[in-house]
Amino acid sequence: MTTIGEFLANSALQGGLARPDVWALGCHVLDRPLARLLATDQEPLAPADERHWLALIARRREGWPLSYLVGHTEFWSLPLAVAPAVLVPRPETEVLVEEALAGAPSGLARCLDLGTGSGAIALALKSAWPQAWVVACDASLSALAVARQNARRLDLDIAFLAGDWLAPFQGGARFDLIASNPPYIASDDPALAADGVRFEPRLALDGGPDGLRALAAIVAQAGSALNPGGRLLLEHGFDQGPAVQALLRAQGFRDVATRADYAGHARVTTGRSHG
Repeated sequence: MTTIGEFLANSALQGGLARPDVWALGCHVLDRPLARLLATDQEPLAPADERHWLALIARRREGWPLSYLVGHTEFWSLPLAVAPAVLVPRPETEVLVEEALAGAPSGLARCLDLGTGSGAIALALKSAWPQAWVVACDASLSALAVARQNARRLDLDIAFLAGDWLAPFQGGARFDLIASNPPYIASDDPALAADGVRFEPRLALDGGPDGLRALAAIVAQAGSALNPGGRLLLEHGFDQGPAVQALLRAQGFRDVATRADYAGHARVTTGRSHG
C-alpha cells in the first residue's frame, strides 16, 4: 500500500501539477490540515483515497479551478462554499467591499448585491456592517442555493431574491447602496477560454460584444432603486473605467470616481444618485 509520503514524492503521479495544489487536494481528500498531512507521510494511503486524489489531480491538470475541486474558497476572511454554478470570488473584488464600507452611512442602511453568485459581496458587507439590511439578488436559482448555504453556515441574516438585475425592484424597495460585480468580459475575449475561467459559469463572465451590456443595464435601472444620495458601486475590467464613468454621468449620477485594485488596475467605479 502506498504511503502518503510516497504519493507526494512520486512526481509522475502528479503530472507536473504545482505542489501546493497537490497538497490542497490531499487535505481535501483526507480531511486534514496541511501540517498533519505532511507530518503523517508514513501513514498508508487507502486505495479509495488514492484513486480520489488522483482523479482530482487529473481534473486540476485539465484546468478546473482548485476551489471547485475542494468545494470552498476564502473571501473577506470568510470561508465560502463554491461550485460550478457560481464564479470563484476574486481577491480584487474585496476592493469593492472596502469602497462600500468606506462610504457607509452610520446606523441602519439598506444594501443590495446584484448578481450575488456565492454571496461573497453581500456576506462580506453583512459581516462588517451588522446593522445593515442586506439583500442578495441573482438570476440563477442554482447560484442562490449556494449563497443561501453560505449565509446559513456563517449565521448571517441576508435576504435573497431571484431576478434579472434590478427588475424585481422597479417601483418598489429603495436602497442606500447597490453593489455589483457583473459580467464584464467581452464575448470574443480569449480570457473566457483560459484555464479555470472556462469552467466557470459564462453567465457570470460574458458581458456582451463590448463587455458593457450588464454594466449599462444596471446603471440605467439603478437610479429608480436608490434613495437620493445613494451610492452605486460597480466592478469592471481594467480598461473600462472611462466607459463606466460615462454611463453613470449620462444617467445623472454625481461624485463619479474610479478606484484601482491592489495591482494598480482600475477596478471599481462609483457614483451617487442625484437628488
